[in-house]
Amino acid sequence: MSKRKDYISVKQVQYDAEEVFRIGGFYCSEAIISAIRKNIAPDMPQDLVAAGSGFPIGVGRSRCMCGAISGAVVCLGYFFGRSQPSDSNDPKIDHVMRLSDELQQSFRSNREKYQNLCCHHHVEGFDLTTGQHKNQCIAFTGEMANKTARIIARELGIKIKEEGMVV
Repeated sequence: MSKRKDYISVKQVQYDAEEVFRIGGFYCSEAIISAIRKNIAPDMPQDLVAAGSGFPIGVGRSRCMCGAISGAVVCLGYFFGRSQPSDSNDPKIDHVMRLSDELQQSFRSNREKYQNLCCHHHVEGFDLTTGQHKNQCIAFTGEMANKTARIIARELGIKIKEEGMVV
């Protein structure tokens, strides 16, 4: 993580995640990881984007946990998780769990109809074969990319600069 940016635009992170999903390049989880990589940690392994490929449509199309949440949690784990075995008292695990909980609570609190993480509930009533759900999922992806970028910036002391967004 040596090439981390000094400042970021969370609006740009959100835009990049939404746009790569919108044009069909990546699904939700991949789009978030890709946007975080591009805008915050360009030295993040590209393979981490691939690691997020099984999460879309609620983990392998099972419509369980929303893929936008999964991709966001992968990013938090990359920055704040542990990479070596340790006991349960390791402060890194407590830290990343607290941040992940903050993230998922944010998602829940922004849902009027369903205050849960279940993709099935969020796409209920949509015909998935026609892509009716895509605009909603793009919005969820952008929202979670934005929140994830804000958490990462806060925790790492990266300045947030919104002016001069480049698209």
